[in-house]
Amino acid sequence: MAVIIPIGRLGACHACETRLVSVCSAIEEHDLTRLAALAVATKIPAGQSFIGEGEPASDFFNITSGTVKLFKLLADGRRQITGFADAGLFLGLAAGKNYGFSAEAIDDVTACRFSRTRLRTFMQDAPQMEERLLEAASSELVTAQEQMLLLGRKTARERVASFLSMRADIVANCPAPTDRVALPMTRADIADYLGLTIETVSRTLTRLRGDGLIEVHADHSLTILQRNRLDSIASGAGSASSSLTDRG
Repeated sequence: MAVIIPIGRLGACHACETRLVSVCSAIEEHDLTRLAALAVATKIPAGQSFIGEGEPASDFFNITSGTVKLFKLLADGRRQITGFADAGLFLGLAAGKNYGFSAEAIDDVTACRFSRTRLRTFMQDAPQMEERLLEAASSELVTAQEQMLLLGRKTARERVASFLSMRADIVANCPAPTDRVALPMTRADIADYLGLTIETVSRTLTRLRGDGLIEVHADHSLTILQRNRLDSIASGAGSASSSLTDRG
């Protein structure tokens, strides 16, 4: 596992914009100073792993900037990306004694690292945060179920549309919403996550652009021009109008 570089406090929890979209929003103002004292502000360089599947789950990580890819290694050495984590997401909540996944920074990532033991002690005095953490852990399980549906039953067009809709939802919930949907991950990462080939992902994005649903920009971001139509495709309602049924 890569070395994580502590960078000191990124600023008091009171000034953290990510707090608005994370479980930390459940903390009362008078408890924020105590929470900040537990956090180790950390920088993970792009391309570095900081959670290893099977390693002791000794810490939680709250992503404060950047994007992380989550993956599992198969017995034959292949890697399956199971999700992407952006600012505001807690990692490691659903873990038992050991992490059930690995995590790697896609771009430069900052995070607040919390000792599992110390955070549990804090939650005894802050039950509202424990409740939010349980909700977040449940959300992890729901996301895993959605991933199974994505890979098992949807066409390539539906999978890509679902992925873009999920990324658009993340942007919409940011402290500073924008119409640009960032895609910091590579086409290979997207293909791995969706269970498709790189060629199928590229071809499907080209088709969606040609249909006037999205606009692709040079900085690897895109704008969704017709969200209702995209959501319809993602749900399977628009599949009958498309001849693209390649499953990758």
